[in-house]
Amino acid sequence: MEINYFIYLSQPKTNLFTMIKNDKIETSFTKMMGIDHPIIMAPMFLVSNTKMIIEALNSGITAAFPALNYRTDEAFREAIAEIKSTTDKPFGINLIVNKSNVKYKSQLDTCIEMEVDFIITSLGSPEETIKRCKGHGIKVFCDVVDLKYAKKVELLGADALIAVTSEAGGHSGNMKPEELIPMLRKECNIPVIGAGGVVRGVDLKKMLDLGADAVSVGTVFIASEECGVSDEYKQALIDYRGKDVVLSENLSGTPLTVINTPYVQKVGTKSSGLTKMMLKNKKIKKWVKMFVAVKGMKAIEKAAFSATYKTFWVAGPGIEHIHSIRPVKQIVEDIVEGYWKSLKGEMG
Repeated sequence: MEINYFIYLSQPKTNLFTMIKNDKIETSFTKMMGIDHPIIMAPMFLVSNTKMIIEALNSGITAAFPALNYRTDEAFREAIAEIKSTTDKPFGINLIVNKSNVKYKSQLDTCIEMEVDFIITSLGSPEETIKRCKGHGIKVFCDVVDLKYAKKVELLGADALIAVTSEAGGHSGNMKPEELIPMLRKECNIPVIGAGGVVRGVDLKKMLDLGADAVSVGTVFIASEECGVSDEYKQALIDYRGKDVVLSENLSGTPLTVINTPYVQKVGTKSSGLTKMMLKNKKIKKWVKMFVAVKGMKAIEKAAFSATYKTFWVAGPGIEHIHSIRPVKQIVEDIVEGYWKSLKGEMG
């Protein structure tokens, strides 16, 4: 589809407009990153792989993967090198920056040495990451769930805010997109990336209309041909609906969104009384959270990649609108085409 004119859409405190030309959706974020469409393939623990990242970059968006997806620094470096050898498009790394991630400092060293384009920080203070990346031209985007923390990381020098809303998969926030994104847009002066619930073009339009400069998209890419999870996991994204997504306290030390399978219903979603009691002890809290996370992540990994009745499948409520398994490129094209349709008042 060839479009030889500009469509200007009012966006409060963004780059003054969102522009569509020659099949591209342009915002201040796409200009900053040098990409065609304002979409990040979100970093997904265990799920993200180099094949998915490369396909995303070749589809005109950017992408990131968690450093913790690789158990050794050698494997982590090989993944970065593989992507760089295939494309010169920008991509990033997600770092857990709290004390529970004992590999954080070495992972940051590797990101800087191998010159990744951006880092997404989660679950901790990004201060050290921002300070070290500034001198190397590496951008830092910070997960935030409220205005107080957003203002704090902006003062530290963050390049963008990832607004983690209550519709996000994995570690979700407490505020709806309609509440969090306009607040951040009004009160902060750096780009806002909306995270949560984007599966279709109409969802992208909604986020941009709320004031986001871009969106972070995860769950729908699990239902891609390039994703390496089990067929059962992918089929679950089609068979279950948004109402079937619940928060579990048993898997990471922080509430995590999972599909409410019969097994999840059987074991429950609340932490045991003993775990809750130990988490109140400041001296051992860090170690308790680490133990819960290690145990939970092993359970998630087993469920994601093998046939098991212990079905812990991480997903966001956006599964409401997932109806098929598609290539990454097709998912991106469908979102972008749906965005065009929604501009005309059609369902996208």
